[in-house]
Amino acid sequence: MWTAVALAFVTALSYILMQFNVLGVGDLKVDEKPAGIIYVAAGCYIIGGLLILLRNRWLLLFGVFMNTMVLLFFFSMYQNRPAVLLSPGGLVSKAAQILLEFALFYVIAVNWKKSK
Repeated sequence: MWTAVALAFVTALSYILMQFNVLGVGDLKVDEKPAGIIYVAAGCYIIGGLLILLRNRWLLLFGVFMNTMVLLFFFSMYQNRPAVLLSPGGLVSKAAQILLEFALFYVIAVNWKKSK
């Protein structure tokens, strides 16, 4: 569970670092990465990370669903732009999100077994 929380925070931090150009995002122009969306995404991952601590199965499933949608949206939007896909920001954030996905499934499975 703590690993999942940490991964959610790492994802949020990666979005903030992308906003401040610490983590590059390939050839994205300023108008393609509006600050509002980046801060909302970071905030959602922070709140989602804290909600993991509740161990509520429906919240965890919702987190898996939303994280999957973010990943699918990113890969479908930038599939023809390897500079973005393989940028430091793209790799760090998506690696953290993919690991978060596995961690959430693990937390769900462990909590499901305990409830039986």
